[in-house]
Amino acid sequence: MRKFFGAIYLAYGLIVFFAVMILFLPFIIITSFIPNKIGSTIPFFFLRCWSYLFSYLSLFFYRVHGAEKIDKNKPYIYVPNHGSYLDATAVVIAAPTAFKPLGKIEMSKIPLFGFIYKRVVVMVDRSTKESRSESVEKLKLVLQKGISILIFPEGTMNRTPHVLKDFYDGAFRIAIETKTPIAPFVVLNARKLMPRNNPLSVHPGVMDIVFADPIDVSEYTPEDLESLKLRVYKLMEEMILTHQK
Repeated sequence: MRKFFGAIYLAYGLIVFFAVMILFLPFIIITSFIPNKIGSTIPFFFLRCWSYLFSYLSLFFYRVHGAEKIDKNKPYIYVPNHGSYLDATAVVIAAPTAFKPLGKIEMSKIPLFGFIYKRVVVMVDRSTKESRSESVEKLKLVLQKGISILIFPEGTMNRTPHVLKDFYDGAFRIAIETKTPIAPFVVLNARKLMPRNNPLSVHPGVMDIVFADPIDVSEYTPEDLESLKLRVYKLMEEMILTHQK
C-alpha cells in the first residue's frame, strides 16, 4: 500500500515538475542569451522560482543555515553532497548567489528538460578525456566573469550506505588553479525523502541545508590537491554526521 501511494505521489511530483518547467521555460531561454554576468543571474532567478514553486506544490520544504557566510560580491566554487534527485532544486534554493553547475551530458537527452539543461549548465561527458578537459576550461571562463560555479564532488549520486562517496579532483584542481574559494555545504534528509535506490518510498518533508565557512585556497599549490580534497571531504562528512537526524 505504501508503494502504491508512493507511486501516485511520484507521478504527481513529475507532473508538477514539468508543468512548472513549461511555465518558466520561455523566460529561462530568452534571458539565457543575455551576455556577461547578467546573462547568468537573470535565468538563475527564474530557475529559483521554478525550484520554489515545484518544491512547495510537492510539499518539499527547506531550512537554510549559514548562507550569510557567503560574500555575494565574489565568485565561489560551491561543492555540495549528492544523494537524491531533490538536490537539483535544493542547491538552487540554497545558494545565496547565482551559479553555473557542471552537469552530466546524459541529462540533456531528457525531453524538454534537456533543452533548458543545455542553456544553464556546463555539460561534461565523463567517459572522454577531451570532454572533461573542455568542461574544465569552460568553468574557468565562468569564474573569470565573476560567476560562481557548482560541482558535485562525488561526481554522481551516492547510492552507497556511506554518507559520502569518494571525491573527484576537478573542483579542487580548478579552485587551486584559479585561486577561487571553495564553499562547501550539505543537503540533509533528501536521501530519506526521495531515495535513489527506492524512489517509490518518496514522501513530503523538510530538508536542512548547512553551509560551512568558505575555504581560502590562495596558499594552496597543485601539490596540495589531495590534502585540500581530503580537508573538504572530512569537513562535509562531519557536517552530515553532526546535523543529520
